[in-house]
Amino acid sequence: MATEKTSFTPEERLEMKEHFDQIDKNGDGAIDLSELKDALDNCGFKIPGWRVRQMIEEYDDKSQTQHRGRLSFDEFENLCWDLRSKDVATSFKQVVSKKENLETLGGMSTASSEGTTHSVRLEEQLAFSGWINSNLGHDPDLKHLLPIDSEGRLLFDKVKDGILLCKIINHSCPDTIDERAINKKNLTVYTKHENLTLALNSAQAIGCNIINIDAHDLSKGKPHLVLGLLWQIIRIGLFNQITLEHCPGLTGLLADGEKIEDLMKLSPEQILLRWVNHHLERSGTNRRCNNFQSDISDSEIYTYLLKSIAPGDAGVSMEALMEPNLTSRAEVMLQQAAKLGCRSFVTPSDVVNGVYKLNLAFVANLFNNHPALDKPEGDIEGLETIEETREEKTYRNWMNSMGVAPYVNWLYSDLADGLIIFQLYDIIKPGIVNWSRVHRKFSKLRKFMEKLENCNYAVELGKQLRFSLVGIAGQDLNDGNATLTLALIWQLMRAYTLSILTQLADSGNPMVEKEIVKWVNNKLNNAGKTSSIKSFQDSSIANARVVLDLIDSLKPGTVNYDLIKEGGTQEDNHANAKYAISMARKLGARVYALPEDITEVKPKMVMTVFACLMATDYIPNMDSVKPQ
Repeated sequence: MATEKTSFTPEERLEMKEHFDQIDKNGDGAIDLSELKDALDNCGFKIPGWRVRQMIEEYDDKSQTQHRGRLSFDEFENLCWDLRSKDVATSFKQVVSKKENLETLGGMSTASSEGTTHSVRLEEQLAFSGWINSNLGHDPDLKHLLPIDSEGRLLFDKVKDGILLCKIINHSCPDTIDERAINKKNLTVYTKHENLTLALNSAQAIGCNIINIDAHDLSKGKPHLVLGLLWQIIRIGLFNQITLEHCPGLTGLLADGEKIEDLMKLSPEQILLRWVNHHLERSGTNRRCNNFQSDISDSEIYTYLLKSIAPGDAGVSMEALMEPNLTSRAEVMLQQAAKLGCRSFVTPSDVVNGVYKLNLAFVANLFNNHPALDKPEGDIEGLETIEETREEKTYRNWMNSMGVAPYVNWLYSDLADGLIIFQLYDIIKPGIVNWSRVHRKFSKLRKFMEKLENCNYAVELGKQLRFSLVGIAGQDLNDGNATLTLALIWQLMRAYTLSILTQLADSGNPMVEKEIVKWVNNKLNNAGKTSSIKSFQDSSIANARVVLDLIDSLKPGTVNYDLIKEGGTQEDNHANAKYAISMARKLGARVYALPEDITEVKPKMVMTVFACLMATDYIPNMDSVKPQ
């Protein structure tokens, strides 16, 4: 197996990881070598069986005894890169590209080396365009952009002024962007760039990984980057509703002996699989769904699912099963989905070919509109401790935007093996993690101890960075102790924020909070503003006026003071804070805080707002800045 560093784009790697995780059913980060051919097939490498068997033999011969028969994602990624580099893989890839309707584009990314090509799925182009038309076609601000043509060819031009992206973000996560901050009329190259900057920083704030994407890339309509970003935003919106808060009936998916916490440890994909199988069992069929690729390609599972979730008066039938041709059957099945208002994301060929992303989106959309799960009687025991708090969501979004893998769905269970925490340490201070001490794969016999050893090492590294970890042990992280885990995560986020400022500061000395306060007041004073702060706990911050004044100090004339509410009520303060956060992101600040953090004067998150604004003052183009 190859060991050299791979060069897949973030979008390619994300899709590859999704395919890998579908094979890795127990979620331990590795697949059996017997499953290698399926994994390669899913990723577009159609390798003959004899060649795969030869590869397995070569790998097993070189492996340590404890690793025999298993393949980690890193090893799989290296293998795929090795295959891509060889002529035999290239020839197979050409065949697959034709089959899967891929369009190959060259030289699309400024971060890519010359000669690099990117594949754009025309199915995604069509699906996302259709989704946008149906969900945003009524918006008066988008009359000049919608509808997008039936083939989706103009999709990449439609995002160039930034308005559409802002609207898509607000559809997936309502109120993320204050509409007052969007430039909508008499657009120039400059105001379009502001909109794109606002969209990108807002996408990052909801958990999108925008590494290697900047406003210039979007203004050029680079297809693979646009599709990659759109998928992240749409997926977040679809998955946001797969929670007990939105659907209490999810408790009906618990297996015998399971608690609510066990359900919340599952990824949204795993929950959707349980949901599908719940309805398959209810419908009386013996069919079960293990993936959203090959298992759904004959439309049988979808047909049973639609019949089970449909209201009695919807007129949904199972006539699709009478059609022998799979493509025709898929079309009849989608006609039934249309009766539920859910013919979205997939075409008949997407179903037959098992296109993972689009089928996942199709099922998530079905769940969000017609979960057909009975609401439990009475209160749900333990729900108050399971619902995600604002603080937890902010930290989770921050971690996901850093590009950690796997994606963090549930803060405590997903951090319990330490692997996400190590990635964050390595981002904050590259080289600090001695990866030879880290258990990346866990043996069946020592799984518990290996995860605990990871957590102990995570605490040790925190002490090296002079974190305040009194009373925090590896066991607390492993157990998912909320208070102590959040204490560590906050210090990771604080260290990341201050490391950016330290890198940018002329002195190069470590940055501390009092220097940020001093900078804020100097900027305000020099701009002739009357506002100021004594600390990040200053009660005057609650109405967000000082934040808006600071933004206007950094870029005079940016803030429309006619929009600022002066009443001082909680509602007025919230409106001001919402406007301030969007304007900060529009300026280029990577703000993760929410309006409530400002109105309630939460000192930790308030500090990050001012620190991010300080960073934009040091260097306008934050995309090139990474912690040292």
